[in-house]
Amino acid sequence: MRKTLLLFIFSFTLSTMVFAQQMTDSQVVEYLKQAKAEGKSQSQITMELMRQGVTQQQAERIRDQYMNDQSDASATTNNEEERVRKEAVESIPQAISTASQIYGHNLFTNNNLTFEPNSNLATPENYTLGPGDEVIIDIWGANENTIRKTISPDGNIQISGLGPVHLNGMTIKEANKYLQKELSKIYSGIDGNDASTQVKLTLGNIRSIQINIMGEVELAGTYMLSAFSTVFHALYRAGGINEIGTLRSIKVNRYGKTIADIDVYDLIMKGKMNDGIRLQEGDVINVSTYLSLVRIGGKVKRPMIYEMKPTETLKNILDYAGGFTGDAYKQSVRVIRKTGREYQVFTVDEMDYGVFKLEDGDEISVESILDRYENRVEIRGAVYRSGIYQLDGQVNTVKSLIKKADGLRGDAFMNRAVLNREKDNYDHEIIAVDLAGIMNGTQPDIPLMKNDVLFIPSIQNLKERQTVTIHGRVSNPGTFSFAEKMTVEDLVVMAGGLLEDAATVKVDITRRIKNPNSTAYTKEVGKTFTVDLSNNFEVGKESFVLEPFDQVYIRKSPTYQKQQNVTITGEVLFGGTYALQNKTERISSLIERAGGLTPEAYAKGARLMRVRSQEEAKREQDLLRLARRTTDKDSIEVSSLELSTTYSVGLDLEKAIKNPNSDFDLVLKDGDVLYIPEYINTIKVTGAVMYPNTVLYEKGKDLSYYLNQAGGFNNNARKRKVFVVNLNGKASKLSLHSKQAIEPGSEIVVPTKEKKDRSTMAEIMTMASLSASLAAVVASIVRLVK
Repeated sequence: MRKTLLLFIFSFTLSTMVFAQQMTDSQVVEYLKQAKAEGKSQSQITMELMRQGVTQQQAERIRDQYMNDQSDASATTNNEEERVRKEAVESIPQAISTASQIYGHNLFTNNNLTFEPNSNLATPENYTLGPGDEVIIDIWGANENTIRKTISPDGNIQISGLGPVHLNGMTIKEANKYLQKELSKIYSGIDGNDASTQVKLTLGNIRSIQINIMGEVELAGTYMLSAFSTVFHALYRAGGINEIGTLRSIKVNRYGKTIADIDVYDLIMKGKMNDGIRLQEGDVINVSTYLSLVRIGGKVKRPMIYEMKPTETLKNILDYAGGFTGDAYKQSVRVIRKTGREYQVFTVDEMDYGVFKLEDGDEISVESILDRYENRVEIRGAVYRSGIYQLDGQVNTVKSLIKKADGLRGDAFMNRAVLNREKDNYDHEIIAVDLAGIMNGTQPDIPLMKNDVLFIPSIQNLKERQTVTIHGRVSNPGTFSFAEKMTVEDLVVMAGGLLEDAATVKVDITRRIKNPNSTAYTKEVGKTFTVDLSNNFEVGKESFVLEPFDQVYIRKSPTYQKQQNVTITGEVLFGGTYALQNKTERISSLIERAGGLTPEAYAKGARLMRVRSQEEAKREQDLLRLARRTTDKDSIEVSSLELSTTYSVGLDLEKAIKNPNSDFDLVLKDGDVLYIPEYINTIKVTGAVMYPNTVLYEKGKDLSYYLNQAGGFNNNARKRKVFVVNLNGKASKLSLHSKQAIEPGSEIVVPTKEKKDRSTMAEIMTMASLSASLAAVVASIVRLVK
């Protein structure tokens, strides 16, 4: 029997260690399945889950999630295993909820509070020895010895030379005195005041005691505990008190008599552990049902269900609940009582809290205070300290309230303030206040009432926000707040100053037309003023004072020009980048500045590349979109065209040099690149020819000659679309019968015909066969219809 009990204790301790960590949702479900299969009761399952920290919220989440996951499966399967698991999952939230709502019931399910006895403490002198205790007898002084003995079931220890010594039932203090007397028979110098030998008994291994825990606990039964164990540790081992068990009167019976009546609330509320009660072999702990459970809710610090003794009052449960919260109505509380036939309500005043006795099932409700003030007035707007103030003997009029708020600000609108007053029926009325008259004493002061709100408007709030705007050549154009005496120069400084290209003359200011008293229509939309800015913005030399909503326009100076660069490369003496001297500088001037052409220069092949401007890019994009819409089969394939940032300008450099400032002498633009090549004595033939080739230039030869040098046209050539591109960028169309001479370095291009889809003979025969078959089917349908 002893081995069986020891095995049970070891198994229980091991299971507690296994479940020491918080259980996940999946672990809870698997445990429920296993526990149901093992036949465990609902109380056992609930107790173990609560001990592992499973809360009401977690249980409800598991139930809802599991039921949603299994809703579809339950319609198609009748699995007994799933049925057992489903019943277990559905039952845990209610069980956990009931136990967790009663104050104190979670004390014995807390993993961090096991009440485990500490065996490392010094042995208390009032500890009663019994069979199974190991005693250590230390002898020192004139004699040295240590005796370790375990008290036998008969209550004795065997000491060599002395025989059996009976220690059962003695306290540590009594056993020490008794051993000194007995050991003096075999050791000298123990008795007397001048004893030279000392004897000290201490406790080694502590015996286990067997106790019974009965009544309303989760796991009633017989338990083997340490002799140091307390009643609270025994209750923890039994899984704690169940839903109907009492916490206020736990009895310890010994030899048929009640030796202790323990109130757990003394431990929770006052920290009293009742250490004077030490369990002994055969003790019976009995937990009866509760006598009275009372629920308290509302504005208390710990709303819960509390177990009350018959002698306790409403004041006691308020203390248990931690007292009122700050917004609680404390003058009275409401108690709902079940009389056995119907409900009964009590309104208990504050003076009766200490005498009003509670009964089982009472429900106490603590209400909150009213959401209103009994002595509040408020001031808002143009005062230095707006806010809520106390309505009393000092603050009871409009003037005294303004004084309490540290007076009016300089922007206060004195002609009219607004007093919002709440009537007895909670309607509101507006009272106009002559603020200037009240402050100078020409108007009577207005008495205040509770919940009055005085609003003093600001002059700034009663008008539109005044701004001024600046456009044009400043660092940060935009809108700025208006200030009195602001000039154009001030606004320019606020906008970050003028840009380098800004003009200080012809600065335009536009002003709004406004006349609030006018009743006539006018076509005029604004006034414009033109001024010049003062030099260096010196103070005292302002040009124009602005008004609200003025708009200032800073123009670009007409004489400001950035450097415009052009580049000349190729066969000139001093190629490189040059800055244009004026807007009409021409190619001949640039060549002259570059030192003229070299002897190897080929003037006819000169080419000018120009940067495409934004306007030119936009115009050509429009033309390109228009070209894509055309359906002309002879049009150029525009889908592959892309607009580059530069383009070639055709020119005749020889004529430009011979005729300066003529139409042949082009005007240069910023970014132009003029390239003058060397003389090239070859002609390039590309496109739809038999053998694309580069051939030697022959003076006076026409198109036919060079086509023959490339083997002539191939089968895909578009003979009427042949064109030639000269070195200077000019392109021209050529015909086979044209006698136009080809210039050196040119490129002859023969376009290719578009591919046409032509059906093969097999495709034609297939289509003919399908048409015949379709005709036969149609004829059959016609006959059926007839």
